[in-house]
Amino acid sequence: MTTLPVRVAAPPAGPALPGARGELSAAVIAALRGARRPLPRDLSGADPWGADLQLALYLLYELHYRGFADVDDRYEWDPELLRLRAAAEDRFLTALRREVTPGDDVGGTLAELLLEPVTDDGNSISHYLHRQGTWWQVREYTVLRSPYHLKEADPHVWVVPRLRGRAKAAMVAIEYDEYGAGRAEAVHAELFAALMRDLGLDSGYGRYLDAAPAPALATVNLMSLLGLHRSLRGALVGHFAAVEVTSSPGSRRMAAALRRLGAGPAAVRFHDEHVEADAVHEQVVRHEVVGGLLEDEPGLAADVVFGIRATSHLEERLARWTLAAWRAGRSALCRPLEASPDR
Repeated sequence: MTTLPVRVAAPPAGPALPGARGELSAAVIAALRGARRPLPRDLSGADPWGADLQLALYLLYELHYRGFADVDDRYEWDPELLRLRAAAEDRFLTALRREVTPGDDVGGTLAELLLEPVTDDGNSISHYLHRQGTWWQVREYTVLRSPYHLKEADPHVWVVPRLRGRAKAAMVAIEYDEYGAGRAEAVHAELFAALMRDLGLDSGYGRYLDAAPAPALATVNLMSLLGLHRSLRGALVGHFAAVEVTSSPGSRRMAAALRRLGAGPAAVRFHDEHVEADAVHEQVVRHEVVGGLLEDEPGLAADVVFGIRATSHLEERLARWTLAAWRAGRSALCRPLEASPDR
């Protein structure tokens, strides 16, 4: 990889690098620490769902967000790291396309998301936590979602310059709400950080990266993958639609679970905010963002459907992983949490 000239180190701008999960992520971490050795070139044997590839991809994407402490910001555009990222992306995207059913019926696909099952099918984390979740499971689920929610809305901003007209105006309106409507304390990522503190967790950005299993990393990597590629703008809009359409019912159950367990007001507020806001956003995203995009570019219908279904697929993988662990009486995290001091 490129050897960068030495410069005076800036104050830490991001979290510490995590531990490796295999040879690929170890190579990325070594490169970010300045090791002068060749990066892997052939990823044909890498498991696209495995923790090693998912962590490597997460690390490479994070260079486009806040980066890592003591890692030179210029690595964001290092040609060798970008080449490796492209190879890892190809493995991930190919696996997604292989497992996600294709289609181009956007309206029908969105309608499926709006249909809440009459009863819990046993595969919903929010139903489980609402009905029988314990304090330690709520805390674990919060940690599982922290890589996602502490950068909530950020990957979706990348689509704004790739839209026009109705779609762009509506997308910016929703993002304005996500970023607190001009109030720093109401930014949704900040509300999630407050939720974490209320549950006795460390709200530092990237604090629990070492604890995140591959299915949790994959949900965040999907956002970054779609956001960083203009060719996948339709899929990113589909991802955004899937999140907004499904958020309100799940948030209502999560708020009820937290109240049942005696969580504080900051924890409950995050989910209450999403019950109200996303009920409105769901209408706007369907009719204006998706509708406006397809009015301008009807050829992107299949991409929108892919984004919706890929999102659902990865959420289902995470739910299966988490619920299987909890039902077996074990942690769903790679590194179990210490007990909350007041529980």
